Amino acid sequence: MLAAAPAMGAVAVAADPAGVSQAEQPPTYTGPLTGVTNGIDDRHFDPVVFTRDLYAAAPRRLRFQAHTRREAEAWQRTLYAKLTDLVGGFPSERGPLRPATLETRTFPGYRREKIVFDSRPGVSVLAYVLQPTNAKTPAPVVVCVPGHGRGVDDIVGIDEQGRDRADKAGYQHDFAIQVAEAGMTAVAIEPMAFGCRRDPLNARQGLSRKGCEPVAGGALLVGQTLIAWRVWDVMRTIDYIATRAELDAGRVGCVGISGGGTATLFSTALEPRIRAAMVSGYLNTFRDSVGSLAHCIDNYVPGILNWAEMYDIAGLIAPRPLFVESGERDPIFPIHASIESFTRVKEIYGVFESADRVEQEVFPGEHTFWGRRGIPFLARHLGA
Repeated sequence: MLAAAPAMGAVAVAADPAGVSQAEQPPTYTGPLTGVTNGIDDRHFDPVVFTRDLYAAAPRRLRFQAHTRREAEAWQRTLYAKLTDLVGGFPSERGPLRPATLETRTFPGYRREKIVFDSRPGVSVLAYVLQPTNAKTPAPVVVCVPGHGRGVDDIVGIDEQGRDRADKAGYQHDFAIQVAEAGMTAVAIEPMAFGCRRDPLNARQGLSRKGCEPVAGGALLVGQTLIAWRVWDVMRTIDYIATRAELDAGRVGCVGISGGGTATLFSTALEPRIRAAMVSGYLNTFRDSVGSLAHCIDNYVPGILNWAEMYDIAGLIAPRPLFVESGERDPIFPIHASIESFTRVKEIYGVFESADRVEQEVFPGEHTFWGRRGIPFLARHLGA
């Protein structure tokens, strides 16, 4: 005998093993407000919205407002001093570098040295120097700073087992090798808290495990920032470059992606010896990137938005050549904010009558190094 069909318009409800109908199942629990619909209409629980409201009200007292080059140069001097203070300042003395070469190897088209030097007492830097075989000396030099990942190995052709590779794998695509292939000497440095410059607890968790925590937090506890510590390493790298007769310390560039882009932007803003820069996968607004999305603690400068936005920091580079590249689908540095920020930077360069010295390439990709126009831009402006 067949069961009677449900009446027209009725809803068939199945029961689960506990005897509760599917229609009566409670919503998935997401926290104390799950299922609460009354009494909270005028309440606000999203802290990112609160933060963005504060951003909108932030005074940004040193935002760019100059109309003439003289005003712009005065603005740069003032913001330079304030930014130096905000990042925690730099050592007043430069100690001995004590450089040493650990290894020298030859590859098709370039020679690679593994070196170490001291950037300050108690702080040593590992770097690779990639010299093109047929480069005229003294050669132009580009300081190369990797982003989050395995550190400097990931930009000089070394894989996860320490072996040589030739396929330019990973999101950074061995861009230090690309720099050398373009006729410039690359000095690729290991940033503090990556690779061999990590604490033992983080290092034991694998090659890609970053050590920005606890280092960046430790810097904040003493009124400094990891950004400044990395910038100082770049400054001291240029000091090292100046000790080598075959390298031209008057033609130094800087390039980096992601966290390396952070170091490149701040280093070029605060170090006038850098003559040209390429920032990959970083230029954005603080509002839309590190202020709205999850980012590493190494990105933060306390109080920065009371004085300036990221495009103002980039404006300290003017009129020196600056190239910016941004992926259309970059999930952590949204493209609309990258374009907005670059537009502001170009306005600053316009006041310096140098709009032809700043470029942006928006490429069809995600958070990755591109380099199609950026590396030739560096080579052109450094006279390679």
